[in-house]
Amino acid sequence: MSFKIPDASVWVILGAQWGDEGKGKIVDLLSEDADIVVRYQGGANAGHTVSFDGKTYVLHLLPSGIFHKNVVCVIGNGVVLDPSALLEEINIIKNAGIDIKGRLLISHNAHLIMPYHKLLDKLYEQGEEKIGTTGKGIGPAYMDKYARTGIKVADLLNKDTLCKKIKKNIESKNEILEKIYHTEKLDVEKILNDYLDFAEKISEYITDTAIYLNKAISDGKKILLEGAQGALLDVDHGTYPYVTSSNPTAGGASTGSGIPPTKINGVIGVIKAYTTRVGEGPFPTELKNEIGEYIRERGAEYGATTGRPRRCGWLDIVSLRYSIMINGIEKLALTKLDVLDELDEIKICTAYKINGNITERFPTDPDTLSKVEPVYETFKGWREKISNVNSYCDLPDEAKQFIEAIESLTNTKISIISVGADRKQTIFK
Repeated sequence: MSFKIPDASVWVILGAQWGDEGKGKIVDLLSEDADIVVRYQGGANAGHTVSFDGKTYVLHLLPSGIFHKNVVCVIGNGVVLDPSALLEEINIIKNAGIDIKGRLLISHNAHLIMPYHKLLDKLYEQGEEKIGTTGKGIGPAYMDKYARTGIKVADLLNKDTLCKKIKKNIESKNEILEKIYHTEKLDVEKILNDYLDFAEKISEYITDTAIYLNKAISDGKKILLEGAQGALLDVDHGTYPYVTSSNPTAGGASTGSGIPPTKINGVIGVIKAYTTRVGEGPFPTELKNEIGEYIRERGAEYGATTGRPRRCGWLDIVSLRYSIMINGIEKLALTKLDVLDELDEIKICTAYKINGNITERFPTDPDTLSKVEPVYETFKGWREKISNVNSYCDLPDEAKQFIEAIESLTNTKISIISVGADRKQTIFK
């Protein structure tokens, strides 16, 4: 592996588009050279796919370094944790022969997803103005967090506190469910018993991860901070309101882990060779034609968490430059280049046209973004299979021209190129 994490350093690995960029594979690759991997935001709405030795695993909460036996995996305070989803994932990993003893830590400050969060998430999506959420309760859990009514992982360790908070919250949620949505009330005793059971099963993993991580930095450990979703879905910097409920951007790595920004050494942005988006919201380069269908089928562009088909379009440099700017991205990892193997022509959006005027600015407000017209630069396709190529110099000239155009247009080096799902199908540049 030619790209190594520098000693005693902290690197953020995040999605630079609308999510689903292949972060799981890139984090897994770089974890070979890491000591600790931290998930810093999101929840079980994430689907990070890792493939090796003919097997494929989809992680929703566990950091993507879990398959490397010497890596400690941390679920940070910025994550909203669904205990049932976590336990299911732990069982899958254990059944695959992966030992996690002493290798999984959960922040005591992370907030819990409760059954009423998932129920309300689905009810909210039945309204006229849909966001396109996964229905995993992420938004409602963050709502309670900021309303200061959330239940923390630490509460699992105190039965009296847990019981008091659950009963109080369910009382208020039942009022909403019964009077506004006309649904059945939630069973307080069942939920309480379920979470007391969760407490027994995950208490061994719970700790103050901020203290652990900052000591690890002092000890010279190599740390990867793994983001979920993508920068353009950031609740502050994304295409609001068609966004996630947390901060996938680099700033969220500090608040979601307890690692100060002065200790972060670099940011790697993961991008696809094209663009996809799941759910609602404007998408300037979306291809509602046979090429878009081809990319979807060839790239298996279906949600790892929900199975929903992803909207597909050409690579958008305007949004990418914006993402590079707000995240301080220094290196790019380019994934799914092989998906474009059979195309005669490949396009890159280099600018937008708004009301007849050319602009390179990315407007995050959906009204403006929905009206932009992409300005394209066309590249000749390479028309040959590249999934077995393991050296940059062996790529077709047309593929190298495409890659170098992205570097030139973004003024950012592409250090990693993925030409297939497996770990081995990777080129380090």
